[in-house]
Amino acid sequence: MRQDQLEGLIAFIAVAEERGFSAAGVRLGVTPSAVSQSIRALEKRLGITLFNRTTRSVSLTEIGESYLERVRPAVVELTTASEELGREAEHPSGLLRLNVPRAGYTIGLQPVLRRFLDRFPDVRLEVRIENQLVDIVGQGFDAGVRFGDLVEKDMIAMKIGPPIEANVIAAPDYLRQHGVPEHPRDLLAHNCIGFRHVSSGQVERWHLARGGETFNMAISGRLTINDSSALVQAALDGLGIAYMINGYIDGLIEQGRLVRLLTDWSPPLPGLTLYYPDRRRVPAKLRALIDFLRTEADLFASSSLPPDLRLPGTA
Repeated sequence: MRQDQLEGLIAFIAVAEERGFSAAGVRLGVTPSAVSQSIRALEKRLGITLFNRTTRSVSLTEIGESYLERVRPAVVELTTASEELGREAEHPSGLLRLNVPRAGYTIGLQPVLRRFLDRFPDVRLEVRIENQLVDIVGQGFDAGVRFGDLVEKDMIAMKIGPPIEANVIAAPDYLRQHGVPEHPRDLLAHNCIGFRHVSSGQVERWHLARGGETFNMAISGRLTINDSSALVQAALDGLGIAYMINGYIDGLIEQGRLVRLLTDWSPPLPGLTLYYPDRRRVPAKLRALIDFLRTEADLFASSSLPPDLRLPGTA
């Protein structure tokens, strides 16, 4: 169907229903002459006369009646579809697909997910958790979450979630048996739990900094793990000292099940970033998430991290 075949149909239906060019013009917000010109163009294109015209009235011809019966349902359907899409563009609804790493879900999304879904009941959320970088556009995702230094330059990005820092942690039982390290060099005498990155195959080095002094340490120990949750559990089990970002461990520290060590050596790390393609118009469902997470990030920024909990009797 050519586009010009649709021209004049709205004016045709308005004149037929209002039984006059003036009333149709008022309904459409145009002049009666503009309506008349649109009808004449439609009749010329179709090669038929749609209306009987007199100085006092306008009525459909027989073929005009038949044409109205055929085209009105289709035009109503098109108009309704356009209006519904317009409402959807302003009202957050539909399926929102996100691609996030496990840490991004645990730290940035999981703590606020219920509040988001409660606030926007017409939004359905699909989260794919995978640590490797993917083409979110090519794979049909609306947005992704990554640590800030891993986001592609052609994406729009915004910080989300709490501030991120690396923490040296251990269980109270381990520290009672093996002592509390007071300086990063003391870690060399401890059983440190290693974390092997799946993507690179490298065991993570522990970066500690205070003032102008830094340590980038290759730690040693009897256990190496490639899963963050398992690493935290190993520390809980007293198998050694671990190095972990906050978010996985805050509640455990508050409960006293884990202890933060060398707290003044914990360096800040690039925080989590929500990123999405550069579009002129962001869908309402994604805009709702952006605004929601921005508010949550402001709340994180205005509050402090949980206080350090130390072993009784330690400095």
